[in-house]
Amino acid sequence: MTDAESTPPQPLLHVVRGAPDDVELAALTAVVAAAAAAGGEPEPEPTPSAWADKAALVRAPLRHGAGAWRASAKPR
Repeated sequence: MTDAESTPPQPLLHVVRGAPDDVELAALTAVVAAAAAAGGEPEPEPTPSAWADKAALVRAPLRHGAGAWRASAKPR
């Protein structure tokens, strides 16, 4: 016999505290299996388009002073 055959396999889950019934243990196993199958880090959300930027709809405050009337009609 080799060492791999003589040692019993380690359990995947080990309950440290409490006494879960079969339904609770099955739910825990399903959650852990789903989390393991999901993979690693979630994909980052894409940056929104400039067309969807609501800040572009807000006008900058008008400045008063010399030449302010000219500056008020010019686009940014």
